Amino acid sequence: MRKFLVVLDDSRECLNAMRYAALRAAHTSAGVVILSIIPPEEYQHWMGVSDLMRAEARERIEAHFEVFAKWMRDKQGVNPELVVREGDPVTEILAQVQEDPSIGILVLGASTEKHGPGPLVTAMSRNSGSLPIPITIVPGDIPKERLEKIT
Repeated sequence: MRKFLVVLDDSRECLNAMRYAALRAAHTSAGVVILSIIPPEEYQHWMGVSDLMRAEARERIEAHFEVFAKWMRDKQGVNPELVVREGDPVTEILAQVQEDPSIGILVLGASTEKHGPGPLVTAMSRNSGSLPIPITIVPGDIPKERLEKIT
């Protein structure tokens, strides 16, 4: 089964990327992999403190994931899987794509801020020539009704 890979983070544009991935998966009998990445700079403390911080970050990620997962299951009939990785976001996205051959499309949300589409979209666009899959970039301010029509 082909899967859409979407990145879960704290950005506003993440919501539209999640919606798009779920809607496309539902319409094409595909799956969704939700990837959340814990940046390494969050854990530059003593071992015990860093283990606690890592556990707390995972709890936040899992709670955030459950909100999206419930909506995907209830409204779209899609049961997403969660993958949590630690490291540089671009490196971890590329590693996930390489490790899971069922991933067919990377879905990213573009920021609506004036300074550009966001660091992840910018970085992944630079790497797009070497990716084995296409990238879909979803505008962060596109209305959900419009997303429903185009998916």
